[in-house]
Amino acid sequence: MSRIDCHSHVASRFWDAGGLTPESLVNAADKLGIDVLCCSTPIVRGMPTPEEFAASNEDLLKAMEEYPGKILGYCFVNPGYQTESLAEIERRVAEDGMVGIKLYNQYKCSDPVVYPIVRKAIELGVPILQHAGYLTDPEEAALQPNISNARDIAFLASMFPEAAIIEAHLGGGGDWEWALKNLRNARNVYMDTSGSVVDAGMVEKAVRYLGAERLLFGTDLSMEEGVGKVLDACISEGDRQLIFGENMKKILGRRAR
Repeated sequence: MSRIDCHSHVASRFWDAGGLTPESLVNAADKLGIDVLCCSTPIVRGMPTPEEFAASNEDLLKAMEEYPGKILGYCFVNPGYQTESLAEIERRVAEDGMVGIKLYNQYKCSDPVVYPIVRKAIELGVPILQHAGYLTDPEEAALQPNISNARDIAFLASMFPEAAIIEAHLGGGGDWEWALKNLRNARNVYMDTSGSVVDAGMVEKAVRYLGAERLLFGTDLSMEEGVGKVLDACISEGDRQLIFGENMKKILGRRAR
């Protein structure tokens, strides 16, 4: 059973990824039977400039070159710089072989400023991994005033039904049950299982609400928890296989060029 981690990270000059180097990340993945790591290097505070997000992606590209086939990359951009972001996506996906786009908390994904990025993802046949959460702690929410939630993502999905959108971290985005309810009818949205939260029944409920074909295995660097919650879930082996790798294989197979 192949395991594709659809949501991981490598360090960049802007973030140390919890001290993990590409070597230590790959070593941990090998011990846990993770075959492929789909990684990004987002800049999580402020409004990164084109020079900054290009440099961050360059750091990721070095890790991809060091571990070809093991580390795959999402191109991180700031949609507020539309021309530069579209050029960066074209360069990194079409030329450098990155497999998707990563959006963080600079803008809500329902903001029209994001739409050209989505159109580019559709053109290239690659997914968007959208950082998201329904944060119930006012202090935590205040730190990310533009964080997208499942309702924003469902709206974007309705605007662009051809897009493949991944909502990040079922187990790290606050009220995960609220998120599942709001994504139930957004058929082109997938949810990744990543995050440090390992509530009993979380994966099982996600399967009931969304169907196993819309769940993707991810860790967001909570690697032991990420593997354990899928292994421990009371679901069929067929569903487990879909979540661990088959669904993400299909998404990666959509790439146009």
